[in-house]
Amino acid sequence: MAYKIFDIVGKYAISAESGQKVYDQIHPVLLSGNPVELDFTGVQVFASPFFNLAIGHLLKDIPADNLNRLLEFTAISSEGWNVLERVIGNAKHYYSDEQFRNAVDAAIAEQAATF
Repeated sequence: MAYKIFDIVGKYAISAESGQKVYDQIHPVLLSGNPVELDFTGVQVFASPFFNLAIGHLLKDIPADNLNRLLEFTAISSEGWNVLERVIGNAKHYYSDEQFRNAVDAAIAEQAATF
């Protein structure tokens, strides 16, 4: 199944909320073992919060090997690809290392308590 990211979030793939919209659509498709194509035609700006929710969060319950096999990215700029690769690397580390995940979660909770 193909998804045109521009149609879902517009030309700015930057916010966590936008990433959640993409995640909500593709997660059940990927969980059922069906391939997904994400077409970034027309998307001009990329940021980590978008990819953290749209893609990184998928690694919580979909093994990286399955995700690599099922998920295809088309028409993504080199800038977008660089952000995406960094997010995927961080997400793999986060979800595969419980001690690291607990430390990150504790640091975020501590930071949030200061607001």
